[in-house]
Amino acid sequence: MDFSFVFPGQGSQSVGMLAALSEQSTLVDDTFSEASDALGYDLWGLTQNDAGEQLSQTEYTQPALLAVGVTVWRVWMTEIGLRPASMAGHSLGEFTALVCAGALPFAETVKLVRDRGSYMQQAVPQGVGSMAAVIGLDDDSVRAACDEYRENDVLQAVNFNAPGQVVVAGHTNAIDRLAANAQAAGAKRVLPLPVSVPSHSELMLPAAERLAERLKDINISATDIPVYHNVDCSIASTAESIKAKLVQQLHSPVHWVSSIQAIQANGINTFVESGPGKVLGGLIKRINREAVSFNVDTPEAMQACAGAIS
Repeated sequence: MDFSFVFPGQGSQSVGMLAALSEQSTLVDDTFSEASDALGYDLWGLTQNDAGEQLSQTEYTQPALLAVGVTVWRVWMTEIGLRPASMAGHSLGEFTALVCAGALPFAETVKLVRDRGSYMQQAVPQGVGSMAAVIGLDDDSVRAACDEYRENDVLQAVNFNAPGQVVVAGHTNAIDRLAANAQAAGAKRVLPLPVSVPSHSELMLPAAERLAERLKDINISATDIPVYHNVDCSIASTAESIKAKLVQQLHSPVHWVSSIQAIQANGINTFVESGPGKVLGGLIKRINREAVSFNVDTPEAMQACAGAIS
């Protein structure tokens, strides 16, 4: 059975993620040790013991989620060995997909996404920008609400995650105005997201410029497995086009619905989520009720998935 691997982005993190898998596979320790050596701090310790808000800060969240996704992928390929027909990643997850598809080197990419997160945080100081999920409005209605409540601030629809679930990003004041007027706008509710920057909005243009410079130092190979990109749901065929899409992605909307539909148009309707939790699986089921989704962040879940799709 053909299937696609998908990798989550920020918002999926939680303290203690992959604890069960670490008890069964030494690849967890090996992968996180590689990441920690690259970063210069104990990344596994942060994911397991963070008592404050550090794990929710972008420059720490991004390496952590990258390492989780790559770890699950390595365990999957070692223990199960079934190769997906394609991949896609949501926002930061696109970097994870490119590592797992053989385009980006893991240790270098851990440092790259740390720097990406730092660029994002420096572009918009913590508290000035934020993100929220708008529930119960179609895409055009969310865009209209952004126009109505942005005033002199930035407020944009940036993540088209599922029918009736669109994430907005911009200045916190503007998001607060939208949340206060959610019912008037026709939304069921507006839910703040646990992120510290307004990703994929025009406020990220300074960070995107810095990322473009940083990517000049990264060697990118052709992917071993096709990866669908967020910005246009296409598969990049050259290193330069991959770099361009990663830069554009930082200040452009994530077209997740269209990405999943593009994968399904190629005859794939089974998805395996490589990361903590089941966020993407839930979105995929809302995009298409007939889709089959698995999460494989525990040994039991991984074996159950393998049995179902092999």
